Amino acid sequence: MALLNTTGEIRGRIVLDDAMARAHEQHCNAPGTTDVITFDLRDDAAEHLDTDILLCLDEAQRQAALRNHAVERELLLYIIHAVLHCLGHDDHDDESFQLMHAREDEILAALGVGTTFSVEPTADPGAGSQSSR
Repeated sequence: MALLNTTGEIRGRIVLDDAMARAHEQHCNAPGTTDVITFDLRDDAAEHLDTDILLCLDEAQRQAALRNHAVERELLLYIIHAVLHCLGHDDHDDESFQLMHAREDEILAALGVGTTFSVEPTADPGAGSQSSR
């Protein structure tokens, strides 16, 4: 199984809730923080990847604590999520949501990290965040 069959460049920036909430409002017209925002900078989806990603450390820490895994693992999930968006995956309806997140876990398992998205929380994630979960 090929993990991802593409080339290009991906740049990530890790930010805290306040910066993510500003970006979320500015670029997505949505209030509050979120886990990841993807900026696909290509003019044509057939081109090599050219992607900027904002990753929220605060949200990653919350989710990692709830699911009892390392914050780095959660951030890797966000990166894979962003790349899959650039490759045409979507998660805006129930069926595409399930397919996209199953693909994330498939990739993470193939990398030896293990399933991450489908790990059930051990506590209530709290209010204020708008995670892709």
